[in-house]
Amino acid sequence: MAERTPTSVLVAVLLWVVIIGGIAATVRYLVLPRYQDQKRDALALQTSSQGKYKLEVRVALDSFSGYCILRSAGMAESLARQGIRLSLTDDGADYMQRIKALQKGDVDMAVFPVNSFIQCGAQLGEFPAAIVYLVDETKGADAIVALKSAVPAISALNAADARIVLTPNSPSEFLARVMIASFSLPELPPRKWSIEKDGVEAVYKMFRADSGEKRLAYAMWEPYVSKALKDGHAQVLLDSSKVRGYIVDVLVARREFLIDHDDAARSVLETYARSAYAHQARMVDVVMADAQLAGDKIDRTEAVQMVKGIEWKNTLENYAHFGLQGEAHSLENIEDIIIKITGVLIKTGALESDPLNGQPNRLYFNKLLQDMKAADFHPGRALNVISGMDMGANDETVRVEAKLAALTEAQWESLVSVGALSVEPVTFGRGTSRISIQSEHELASLANTLNSWPQYYLSVTGRVRPGGEAQDALNLAKARAEAVVQMLQAKGVAPERLRALAVIGASDSAEDQSVSFVVGQLPY
Repeated sequence: MAERTPTSVLVAVLLWVVIIGGIAATVRYLVLPRYQDQKRDALALQTSSQGKYKLEVRVALDSFSGYCILRSAGMAESLARQGIRLSLTDDGADYMQRIKALQKGDVDMAVFPVNSFIQCGAQLGEFPAAIVYLVDETKGADAIVALKSAVPAISALNAADARIVLTPNSPSEFLARVMIASFSLPELPPRKWSIEKDGVEAVYKMFRADSGEKRLAYAMWEPYVSKALKDGHAQVLLDSSKVRGYIVDVLVARREFLIDHDDAARSVLETYARSAYAHQARMVDVVMADAQLAGDKIDRTEAVQMVKGIEWKNTLENYAHFGLQGEAHSLENIEDIIIKITGVLIKTGALESDPLNGQPNRLYFNKLLQDMKAADFHPGRALNVISGMDMGANDETVRVEAKLAALTEAQWESLVSVGALSVEPVTFGRGTSRISIQSEHELASLANTLNSWPQYYLSVTGRVRPGGEAQDALNLAKARAEAVVQMLQAKGVAPERLRALAVIGASDSAEDQSVSFVVGQLPY
């Protein structure tokens, strides 16, 4: 055995001192505090009552009146009775901040206009949440306004110096994009057509200062639309009551939240549906109270106008939009809404390509509504507001668009022209009214567009080149217009909305051997 030297003994002693010191430090700073924490937690549990809330659901939104149901006291109180604490965060309509909060898990649910949800997801590079409910659709709350002298119709914006004043990333901005994508405005600069302002008040202020010397239109929302129209020199070029399936607000839920707490997510949907059902007869009062809480001063007349401009979606309509109600309705499927909104964003340069790669179903989740429908959910049942009625019979209805009346010839002649639709030239067999296969696809797309613009009539005008027998040329032009009208009818456009005309073109251009499409409305 080797003899121990004083040095080796000293090293061994020092080593043991270090080891023992390390153990003591670990016990003091790691083990003991953890034991003390566990002891305190155990004592706290033994000497505390069960909490009122089993879960907190955090929702991001802004002060838009369409979200007033989510902010209502009844909504929070009803969820509280179910052990769910509703926590709302107003981000001032910063949609990018909103989707990042979903991505980080800072909020569980949020409301978005569909177009903003698509744009923000594309910019973020992912969609951390899925659409679970349609909250509302605007029916006039957003509008494009202009001075009559400067911009008498949408067609007047077909100029290199025309501009639209707007708030970026707002629903009214998207309404402007819908207009640009739908109407023939080739002279409007494709990338420089807007003047951006910070908020609708700034847009309205610029409108008030407009001298009428420039071709300017203004994208605004209520109550500023009504304020602008008090000026007798102003008019609405387009408002959201004229379109369907574009200006839509949805409730989205973080995907992890849907997996981990699907029962709580369903509770939020059912509670929202009940609250909306309970408030439907007094929405003016709800909107006024909501505005007051937000610090906005609106009078009853303005509140009435705002309520008129918002269509809150009910339970049956959500079933229909999510494909759970069969085909016995005229409401657009959520997939089709996503597809056409994405198309507008691409056509107007807001997106370079489809961020969903042709899979719109990735953006929504219908299982919560599916489960509600399977359970025969009725929003009035828990409120005890339906007495003496079989609760299996749902008294909610799927609202349908009022059909336009058939017009006399004089009424057709009196229509106010809104503008020419942007449609690829329709081609025919040489000297015939036979529509080409490619143009059949284009007309199918046009029919979908027209069904999204249900409040307009359409004049289809056939044109032929000048020369030859005038009457024969007119007959051919009329036959081509009628062939187009028949195809649009076959694609679901109501015949009362369509009229075929014929003219001889002014030139020998290709345009003057096709057809044109001009939408109009009855004068106010």
